[in-house]
Amino acid sequence: MATTIEDKSQTSHGPSNPASAASSSSASSRQLLLGLFFGVLFGFLLQKGGVAKFHVLIGQLLLDDFTVVKVMLSAVVVGMLGIHGMHRLKLVELHIKPTRLLSNIVGGLLFGVGFALSAYCPGTGAAALGQGNYDALAMIAGMIAGSYLFAEASGWISSHVDPIGDYGKLTLHDLVPAGRAVVILASAVMLTLVLVAIELLSNR
Repeated sequence: MATTIEDKSQTSHGPSNPASAASSSSASSRQLLLGLFFGVLFGFLLQKGGVAKFHVLIGQLLLDDFTVVKVMLSAVVVGMLGIHGMHRLKLVELHIKPTRLLSNIVGGLLFGVGFALSAYCPGTGAAALGQGNYDALAMIAGMIAGSYLFAEASGWISSHVDPIGDYGKLTLHDLVPAGRAVVILASAVMLTLVLVAIELLSNR
């Protein structure tokens, strides 16, 4: 399950006069600047966390170095609590991505193969290039080519692949007989315990 968030102040349905057009343009510029800021911050934190290094990423795939798992699980816990906290305060809206089993499985396998062969994913590849690892250029070229092919085939995928195993917009909250806050807090506690266990076991 994946979600995106949207600032509720940006959800107008189109300008009806010059004043609202100027306001919409200002909002779009603000979103671009925020995207740039958080993108740079994300890359900085990836680099400082050590997950833009080839040997760290390969170490994760070989189950020798769990830095990547620890960084990603920490991000999931913080992001989950932050996003749902802002949603509860009505600061953002959730946009749930649909659960499409065949698309998710095939996409996951393609992503995994690319990750295993290059030792980079899109985020870590960009951070690696930023720190001077020019081998990431090959991955970035492949990513751009893959994105182009996906865009070209998106119509066929939507009609032939997406409908297979399409369960709609599912979340864990929809499957577990408990309130949303309980599910979020329980998941955060569980993932934190997993992080502690990984840390203890990897230090042995």
